[in-house]
Order: sequence, then structure tokens, then C-alpha cells
Amino acid sequence: MGKINKTTVAAFVMPDFEQFVKTIYSKDLEEKKTWYSSVAVAYDKTRPRYPQELIKPVLELAQLPPDATILEIGCGPGTATVSFAEKGFKMVCLEPSLEACQLAQKNCQAYPKVEIKNSTFEEWQPDTEKFDAVLAATSFHWVKAEIVCSKAAEILKDDGSLILLWNTPPQPSYEVFHPLLEIYQQKAPSLAGYAGYEDLKIHQENLRKLGIKVIESGLFKNLVYEQIVCEVTYTVDDYLGLLSTLSPYIMLESQVRVSLFESLRERLLSLCGNSLQLSHISAFQITQKS
Repeated sequence: MGKINKTTVAAFVMPDFEQFVKTIYSKDLEEKKTWYSSVAVAYDKTRPRYPQELIKPVLELAQLPPDATILEIGCGPGTATVSFAEKGFKMVCLEPSLEACQLAQKNCQAYPKVEIKNSTFEEWQPDTEKFDAVLAATSFHWVKAEIVCSKAAEILKDDGSLILLWNTPPQPSYEVFHPLLEIYQQKAPSLAGYAGYEDLKIHQENLRKLGIKVIESGLFKNLVYEQIVCEVTYTVDDYLGLLSTLSPYIMLESQVRVSLFESLRERLLSLCGNSLQLSHISAFQITQKS
């Protein structure tokens, strides 16, 4: 393989984020309900949790009373849910995937105030109860901004908080990714734009755009954003499991994905042994109902 500099790599992997969000929006509700179903177990095992260094300032900014009620959009297997449930809050958690719902119920079985509902946010019909906060943990982009903002504002109490948590996909360093590029080009050229290396500044900009959409709705105010960069260690198989939960990989044909992962596994084991160092951004955006 010829020499590839960082500029070339960036051109290969830099996603058109706006186009990616439009692709998500274009999916009908029935497709959204099963999107992660086949990888629910891998999602639960390999997706990073949200660090307490992030949760603590969220709780301070939201000023939630001890008896607060939280509506969570797209809770998945409860990746963020437990961090709030263990504080004693009452939670109503919506999750379209039945398989993820079952995992969330298992993960939250110690918290009787948590109710998991198998529903999309779009289809869920609220009763007269108002919520102290609406939470979306790496799920806000799955609902059109105009829908999620208007419905969240409708169900929030006065000055209630919209809390957006984000974990960007953990990724290897450029030095590790560089030797993988040839495999992506040969095995899955359709992943150009989504493969495993991006400057973290790109992720920051994408998150900034999502926060702006909330403020532009005119329904929320006083947006606060904070982030930390997390370093994590994965085995090679857990890293491939993580990749399997990302939408661009889910969209691959099964045989293409299997062949790609076999080649990636072989190359990563030769490069790193069985211990892979990854980094990602954990961030929150919190804003109040106007």
C-alpha cells in the first residue's frame, strides 16, 4: 500500500454528518423499532457508559428535586438510565426495540421507580403528568428536531430541563487506524465516510450543530455544554462488537460485514495484541424550557 497521509485518511473517513442525520430521519418508525434489535446484546456489552464526572454537573444544573420524574427517550438497554435511577428518581423510559427493552428491564430491576415502555417517542402518548426533565442519551438525533423539541417542551414542567448526553464512538489512534484503511477500501468501500478514525474536533462540531437545533426551536434557553475526553481499553473482539452496533456497519450486507470483521480482527491482533486503546468524547448539553 502506498503512503497515506492524515489528509488522505481524513478525506476517506470524514462523514457528511447532515446527510447521515437525514438518512436516520428517512427511516420509518417500523424500521427504527428493530434497527438495533439484532445487536442489542453487543450494544449492552460494548457501548461505553456515561462517566460520573459528567452526570454530577448535569444533576447540579438541572436542580432536580429528590422526587423528580424523568422521561427518557430511546433508553436502549439502560446505558444511561441506571445513573439516574440509582439517585432515586422516578423514570419513564421509552425504547422502540423490544430486545433492548428486555435488557433495560433486566439492568434496572433493582429500581422499582423505573418503568420501561416499548415505544417510540413519536408514538408515545403522554397523560396529564408533567416531567421535571427529558433525557436523551445518544438518541436525540433519532427523532426529528422539530418533533422532539415541541413534544419535550409540551411535557416538561415550567423551567424543566432537556438533558442530552452523548458518547461518540470510541476509536483507535491514527497510528492504529492507518494500517486498517486498506482493509476498508478492499472489503467495504461503502463505509468511506464512516470508518474508524476522526479528529475529535469533528465530533465536537457535530454535537454543536445538534445543540443549536434545540435553541433554534425557540422552545428552550440557556444551553450549557461540557465534555470530557475518555480513554478506554477494549479487547479486539469487544471493539469489533462495538463496531457492529454502529449504524453504518448495521447497514452492510451480512457477508460483507463478516469478511470485513475477520480481516480487521487479524490485522488488529497483529498490531496491538488483544488490547486496544480507544478514545471518545462524553458530553452533555442541558437547556431549560423557555
